[in-house]
Amino acid sequence: MEKKESAQTQHLKTDVAIIGAGPAGLTAAYQLTKAGLSVIVLEKAALVGGISRTERYKGYHVDIGGHRFYTKIDAVNAFWHEVMGDDFLRRPRLSRIYYNRKFFHYPIRPFDALFNLGLVESTRVILSYLHSQIFPYPSEESFEEWVSNRFGRRLYQVFFKTYTEKVWGIPCHEIKAEWAAQRIKGLSLPVAIRNALLRPRNQSVKTLIEEFHYPRQGPGMLWEKVQALVEAQGNRVLTEHEVVRLNCNSRRIATVTAVGPRGQSLEIEATHVINSMPLNQLIKRINPTPPAQLLDVAGRLAYRDFLTVALIVRRPDLFPDNWIYIHSPEVEVGRIQNFKNWSPHMVPNGHTTCLGLEYFCTEGDRLWQMADADLIEQGRREVAQIGLLNEADVIDGVVFRQPKAYPVYTGEYKEYLEQIKSYLDSIPNLQTAGRNGLHMYNNQDHSMLTAMLAVKNILGEQHDIWTVNTERAYHEEVQIPRAQETV
Repeated sequence: MEKKESAQTQHLKTDVAIIGAGPAGLTAAYQLTKAGLSVIVLEKAALVGGISRTERYKGYHVDIGGHRFYTKIDAVNAFWHEVMGDDFLRRPRLSRIYYNRKFFHYPIRPFDALFNLGLVESTRVILSYLHSQIFPYPSEESFEEWVSNRFGRRLYQVFFKTYTEKVWGIPCHEIKAEWAAQRIKGLSLPVAIRNALLRPRNQSVKTLIEEFHYPRQGPGMLWEKVQALVEAQGNRVLTEHEVVRLNCNSRRIATVTAVGPRGQSLEIEATHVINSMPLNQLIKRINPTPPAQLLDVAGRLAYRDFLTVALIVRRPDLFPDNWIYIHSPEVEVGRIQNFKNWSPHMVPNGHTTCLGLEYFCTEGDRLWQMADADLIEQGRREVAQIGLLNEADVIDGVVFRQPKAYPVYTGEYKEYLEQIKSYLDSIPNLQTAGRNGLHMYNNQDHSMLTAMLAVKNILGEQHDIWTVNTERAYHEEVQIPRAQETV
């Protein structure tokens, strides 16, 4: 890696510049480092890991979003174990749904659901499912239609509608079916019941798994280790460095300009660039400026954000779940994580507990702009209203905000993506990967896979990264094309 200084701007040269130090960016950096290439990673935030980071507060570790480590992709699984070693714990999974002032096991347990719903409601669910099999929606354009065809409309209304609309902030009939096809693929009412009764050893539907791996102190522990491994080979991972411009010369990215924490400018000359920042930001930062129509299209891509209210509770145990989905319209909280149940090493002592209350919102809206103290008070009140603790049990709290957490699948987003893809494909030394880099609601393992394929492309292979996690290629079994089997 060459380096030279000027009066105002620091100039660096590297084989690959990587935008973003989340799972995609750091996976690419690690793989490239192992291949002997030089890399510089530029991360806007102060911590690495992106949405998979671990925040810390007074010795408590807060997993932003809750991350199960479970995959059918062998290369990703090997990556996790290689980096984490003995710090990769095997953990039991328990999650429930809070609905109508009762807790339902999820995945569904037939007798538990029957008892909680009651005979009349259970009968309605069964009849509704039978009706959906005889008279299904002829096309599945929306989330509502996709789920109703597989579970019946009544069960959709009970277990899917309220929570999903909390997450996205829009009616379910406006959410594209592709989201359901990705997030709850392979699952239907018969599959859920069969799983509950037979307990298959090799579970092929990710939603139904009963255990998973987890880093001892949260997902950020993995990415901080990757950062250290990359830097140990003489490469750089620069946090608090925001990319402000990608400078093109003859349709190639010649340099990447970033601004550091004290306003200092950094210009990197790179042979290749891998991007994982949101596409609407990437397009705006390309110089010369792309056509106005493309800027307009990129600006139409939508995102959903969320914030985590972490509550410190003066009780050693509260409930056994890793997380609870809150399907109740009476409260705004959407999901509650119990970090101690993810790993006992997430808390500094045995006599307190840390809960993560997730509120789904849009950057700039009422929830997003609420003062931290007000959010902590609301969280304290709502978790007590649900019946998980007494308000007096909460002794402290902190708030973490996560912008652009979920790419939104609404409107004509597919057409927008096709136009953006066509333009980016015309820049031969630029690849884009990861959840926001592809505007695909990838899980962490699939974001990592896109980065692995980007690295293989740099090393001389040819893979279409955009096909990862599409309806054709994205299954929990993950059917990777033969050319990709050596990832």
